Amino acid sequence: MAFNEAVKTCFSKYFTFSGRASRPEYWYFFLFILVWSAIATVIDWHFFGQVTTVQSEGSVEVTATSSQPVQSIVSLIVFFPHLAVAWRRMHDTGRNGLYALLPILLILGAFAVLVFGIGLASSFQHGGSLDILFTRATLLIVIPTLLVLLVSPLLVLWWLSRPSQPGTNKYGPNPYEVTQ
Repeated sequence: MAFNEAVKTCFSKYFTFSGRASRPEYWYFFLFILVWSAIATVIDWHFFGQVTTVQSEGSVEVTATSSQPVQSIVSLIVFFPHLAVAWRRMHDTGRNGLYALLPILLILGAFAVLVFGIGLASSFQHGGSLDILFTRATLLIVIPTLLVLLVSPLLVLWWLSRPSQPGTNKYGPNPYEVTQ
């Protein structure tokens, strides 16, 4: 599958989460996203960036800021096709597409544990034994979760880079073996 064909396929399957996607389909679309994000960033910086120059006693301080409207639009346009192709790519390796969301789900879980654990601890007498117990228990849960958060994107990246599962699996036929 060529670059243009992969991009066309991903946009034609905008909300298609069933079936399988080959490695070239996913990685060419990922490259497309990187290129367009870089172009959008340059456009934002060039047209929407505000450069402030402050001079004081021989030194010059330059500050550039941007609200990044073009980058935001590009991100919104490619969000669902990227999620769909990652979902289908997971199917191609024989895994449930939900694994593509693993890092996001872990972040939400860690945030929930942190908020509810510290919130529960703060409802007890400050400095009391239950306050300290719940704070320590929250930290005992959050610290390993943060370690898993560091590893999970690498694990998902490894899964996305694996070869296609040979033959037909429960998600459909192998994209390399399908005659068009």
